[in-house]
Amino acid sequence: MAVKIRLARRGRKKRAMYDIVVAESTSPRDGRFIEKIGSYNPNTDPSTVVLKSERALHWLMVGAQPTDTARSVLSHEGIMYRKHLQVGVNKGAISQEQADEKFATWQGDKENRKAGAADNKAQTKEEARAARLEAEKKVNEARAEAIAKKNKVEEPVAEVAAEEAPATEAPASEETPAAE
Repeated sequence: MAVKIRLARRGRKKRAMYDIVVAESTSPRDGRFIEKIGSYNPNTDPSTVVLKSERALHWLMVGAQPTDTARSVLSHEGIMYRKHLQVGVNKGAISQEQADEKFATWQGDKENRKAGAADNKAQTKEEARAARLEAEKKVNEARAEAIAKKNKVEEPVAEVAAEEAPATEAPASEETPAAE
């Protein structure tokens, strides 16, 4: 019996979530499984992975083969690196303490990278917001200039009309009392 670590789809249409399960390779994708070891939600930013790392490591050590996507998720969580270190311990290449120390170092580096990526993402978002605000200010200034230019164009016409108007208005105002 070949055992696989794979994703089982759940959730609604276009909003899929996945369970990370250990199942026989012949069972259906969303069908029968041996054990559920976690969940994966790609809809959040960043993706959310909840994983029973000890059980995942156990299944990897007894020969379960992860699918490509499951391998990627396990690798991202450090389970594949932990398995690699454990194999080294089993062969006698390194001691358990050295393996634990290497994994702790890796985990610390990963947290730093995650924090740096989050800061970078927030900074990029803020820069994009500032750029949009600046572009909006330029558009508003251009609109204001266009309106001012339009009003200035009308004012000289109004002044020319006003210069001509008093000459024509004077007789009109004289005619108005006569009409009364």
